[in-house]
Amino acid sequence: MRRSRTSAFVPTRSPAPTGAGGGLLPTRDLAAAWILVVLIAVPAWVLTIGQARDMGVEPGTMGMALPLFLLLWVTMMAAMMLPSMAPVALTWVRGIGRQSSGWTRAARSIEFVGGYLLVWTAFGLLAYAALAFTGDLVDDHPAAGRWIGSITFLLAGLYQLGPLKHVCLRHCRDPLSHLVRYAGFRRPARDLRVGVHHGAYCVGCCAGLMVVLIPLGVMNVAAMAGLALVIFMEKLWSRGLLLTRVVGVAFLVLALLAPFQDWLLPGLQGSMPSMDGT
Repeated sequence: MRRSRTSAFVPTRSPAPTGAGGGLLPTRDLAAAWILVVLIAVPAWVLTIGQARDMGVEPGTMGMALPLFLLLWVTMMAAMMLPSMAPVALTWVRGIGRQSSGWTRAARSIEFVGGYLLVWTAFGLLAYAALAFTGDLVDDHPAAGRWIGSITFLLAGLYQLGPLKHVCLRHCRDPLSHLVRYAGFRRPARDLRVGVHHGAYCVGCCAGLMVVLIPLGVMNVAAMAGLALVIFMEKLWSRGLLLTRVVGVAFLVLALLAPFQDWLLPGLQGSMPSMDGT
């Protein structure tokens, strides 16, 4: 019987990385893969935390030029996103390993990861523009910070509860059909396209969560750690869909509280007067 060209990418065990489906990789390969994830994610967190301590939490871009911001942004995304997207990435790279070896395997793997990070870099450009705009606005109108925070939490909550979030999260939680589809992509730059495609879904899944870094502070380590945990649980926990709704409702509550609670807005307080007017 003729072997299908997509068979190299069909996992040998379960159809999904979460829930009742189990894992996309055999136990031995999964253990080795997670060790690799830790070896990459931990240094990314160390670099991010070290930079955050030096910079503190301030409004806007904190005076960073765009190249430096994007460098820090990509490092942050590696720290926050890698654990949650690892099942999909590792399964695809495992399929690459079945079809190629040596430098070809390494080049294709780098191409895939590069495509994924390219999408997050593009999102970083939008984040920089948003932070620059809000930073300038609170410098000129300090009291506006409370309403910026409220609107940001409102938009984040509505996004969490909206249809686009659901579609993108469903892709990230059960990517098997997409992995098979990816195997049908034609060269050249097939692995780059796969990375970009999956990265786009990942951005769509996490955009509502990432936008709250505007009021919380883009270099707020506690906020980054909390969001990374939520992202991980949304994608890999069996009750991740329920968590998405809970977080969305929580953001809506924060939107109501933000105009009256300065402690909810550490990323907008650099020029904002206190509630007592002093």
